[in-house]
Amino acid sequence: MSQTTKAVILAAGRGTRMKELTDELPKPMMRVKGTPILESIVRGLVANGIERILIVVGWRKEVVIDHFGDGSAFGCGIEYVEQVVQDGTGRVVELAKDFAGSDPFILSYGDILVPPAAYAPLADFTGVDGKLSVKIDEDVRKGGAVFIENGMVVDLIEKPAAGQPTSPYYNAGIYAFSPRIFDYTAKLELSPRGEYELTDAIAAQVRDGLKIEAVELAGDWADVRDPEVLKELNEG
Repeated sequence: MSQTTKAVILAAGRGTRMKELTDELPKPMMRVKGTPILESIVRGLVANGIERILIVVGWRKEVVIDHFGDGSAFGCGIEYVEQVVQDGTGRVVELAKDFAGSDPFILSYGDILVPPAAYAPLADFTGVDGKLSVKIDEDVRKGGAVFIENGMVVDLIEKPAAGQPTSPYYNAGIYAFSPRIFDYTAKLELSPRGEYELTDAIAAQVRDGLKIEAVELAGDWADVRDPEVLKELNEG
């Protein structure tokens, strides 16, 4: 069994949907039940054998760096890289190229909350070129529809519009990649939304025959996308 010991967390965005709540801190540092979202992610990864974490910072980066330091207080090594230009999820992954080296790594958005056990199947990198987590019965128009056959991803459509094919599988925002992902992010072109989309790179891998396994997440899952979700989580 091949286990990855590296992870990358994307925590550069301000989170404009949070309005004034993110004036002083980045969205991933907002607290759910007293703990910053980003800290819950870090602790969950460390509980599953992750030893080195790269946090991509941007807005109010000093809040993140002051909280986590070198990671020793959290049982891992933490490094930082700054995303200066906010031009989409595809380009930001390239900032992890030197950190990854020749090793596979887990990648999570900094506002996705899951129980620690949810990371376990993503840390196991045996016999695949990548993994993509999915949840069933979320509103795929808010994220991405994932099409699966025999446990493998066969297509992805980001925020499908009316009339486009749809799927019960929602892209849950946590992945595992081999360094081959960088061959694909380097070739990305701007999407209709004017961004470089990570999902376009994954879809290209699938078209080229790479084995991207779908991992259905068990247990709770939350995309802390707006104040309403944050309030619901803290009151639940």
